[in-house]
Amino acid sequence: MDYNGNETSGRPMAWEQAENMRRALSACLTRVFMWMFAALVVTGFTALIVANSNALTVLVFGNPVIFYGLLIVEIGLVFGISAGMNKLSSGAAAALFFVYAAVNGLTLSVVFIVYELGTIYAAFGICAVMFAVMAGFGAVTKKDLSSVGSLLFMALIGLIAASLVNFFLQSEMLDYLVCYAGILIFVGLTAYDTQRTKKMLASAVEAGQEEAVRKISVIGALSLYLDFINLFLKILRLLGKRR
Repeated sequence: MDYNGNETSGRPMAWEQAENMRRALSACLTRVFMWMFAALVVTGFTALIVANSNALTVLVFGNPVIFYGLLIVEIGLVFGISAGMNKLSSGAAAALFFVYAAVNGLTLSVVFIVYELGTIYAAFGICAVMFAVMAGFGAVTKKDLSSVGSLLFMALIGLIAASLVNFFLQSEMLDYLVCYAGILIFVGLTAYDTQRTKKMLASAVEAGQEEAVRKISVIGALSLYLDFINLFLKILRLLGKRR
């Protein structure tokens, strides 16, 4: 009761509901990062196996048909998971996500073949710190990053175009510019994708849609996984100490 003798039980009840919502959302967002981390482990483990096997290395990189076929499979899986999220069950989406992580590990095994381990560890450490900072920012900031996300997406298209051009030009200067621009873009996308995933989870949690929550967790983990991998590759290319 308040000082006038009126009931105030609604206030603590509303606070308790808000606190329960906050905890549920926090648990869901934690699940997203756990999915992402598990996928990174699958990718890293697969890459190490291929890099340490001469037979597998020759199989993946010695035959252009197989290598480019794997790249096409990767692209197909990403679009398949994203576009088919409404039709796929959360279990099927998660399974495809980990298949993608394993296939990505096959092609990314070239990292362990081309670069020195010290350079890989350094790039991974720098990437992990940058990713954690920006993901944390995206999770707690009150500023709407939607407009920033649109700009970053357009910048990403420009980055892809510049990379294709440099594939033919082989310009070292343009290569450095692409790497620096890529780092800025994927750092920004990390914050944006974290906030976007959090908003989607909040809507699903509030509506009590458990299956939607699980699906959003998978698609959010996929987005953040892609941000991490691309950020890592750009940093690794800048450090550039090869075997």
